[in-house]
Amino acid sequence: MTGRVSFVGAGPGAADLITVRGAKRMAEADVVLWAPSVVEAECVREHARPDAELVDFSRVPEAEVVEVYRRASVAGLRVVRLHAGDPSLWGGLRDQQETCRRLGLETDVVPGVSPVSAAAASVGRELTTSDRAQSLLLVGPETAEHVEEFAAHGTTMAISASGARAGLLVERLRAGGYADDTPVVVAYKVSLPDETVAQTTLGGLEACVKEHKLYRTTLFLVGEVLAQPASRRRVAVVEGDEPVRRARPSKWAKRASRPVAESPSAAAWSAVHDWQETARTKRATAKPKPEPVGEPLLQLVADAAEETAPDRVGAVAEEGPGPEDRPRGKPVVAAAAKRKPAAVQASTTPRKPTAARAKKNKRVN
Repeated sequence: MTGRVSFVGAGPGAADLITVRGAKRMAEADVVLWAPSVVEAECVREHARPDAELVDFSRVPEAEVVEVYRRASVAGLRVVRLHAGDPSLWGGLRDQQETCRRLGLETDVVPGVSPVSAAAASVGRELTTSDRAQSLLLVGPETAEHVEEFAAHGTTMAISASGARAGLLVERLRAGGYADDTPVVVAYKVSLPDETVAQTTLGGLEACVKEHKLYRTTLFLVGEVLAQPASRRRVAVVEGDEPVRRARPSKWAKRASRPVAESPSAAAWSAVHDWQETARTKRATAKPKPEPVGEPLLQLVADAAEETAPDRVGAVAEEGPGPEDRPRGKPVVAAAAKRKPAAVQASTTPRKPTAARAKKNKRVN
């Protein structure tokens, strides 16, 4: 069996914001590579098997990570490498894929919910609109020095930068053409219980960061589309003559509607709990044992042979088959019994004695 390495997006932080496919890959994994500094431990506890090997790749050299891949190639292991948010954003995905391919490993990528999407959802805003901004610029920590050049486009920006350098970020955005009243969303650990999500303007950004003591890498959303929407009058929807079609409740929806005392997210995740447990045990389940060829199998063959006796066949032909006439063993065993008798019996009919042949005498002339 060929080993496989799955690069899974763990989402912005909350354990129930991982995709269903990502949860399945983790439930099947023999080894989970993750970094506690960027992926919450709750996500690993919730979705990984209890006997899975956990490796903190942020505290070990790259050679040890390659050794994990080599073991997976030799033993046919399933490995999951967790990425914060989505693997396609600042995840170093290409180098890891090339290493796995050199070792003969299969690879697949499972997308995840990015922190950018989670931050926009937390304030109920869309990042692109037809009238204000039709594009989105993603700026990572390594390219934060080019913010002034990117700001010249005047569109929505998602900037991942150190909160300790918020003052320098404000200067570069101003130099790029953004006004002080430009809306800004500050997001840190979004979707987690200790998240910080604040709405401010470019002029008050530095004070907002100091107020919330955000000195580590923080996400900043900048653009006119983040302005507070004006209140709109509700319009009543009148149903026409055509019947309203309602969604049919699925099995998952019924399970998710059950009250769960632990947390609101636990109720939603309970919809896939049974399925996930099946995926967890799939890798640990041994191959099915072959059927014994001792007394049980011989008894099935004998029962099938009795059902094919001549008097029984005649009775079935006259009365028609009934429920009691069905074979009691497995269909394959019964069919084999019909083709071949269960035992070969010696004939009890005595043979007629054969007369001894008379010797032919030579004719004497």
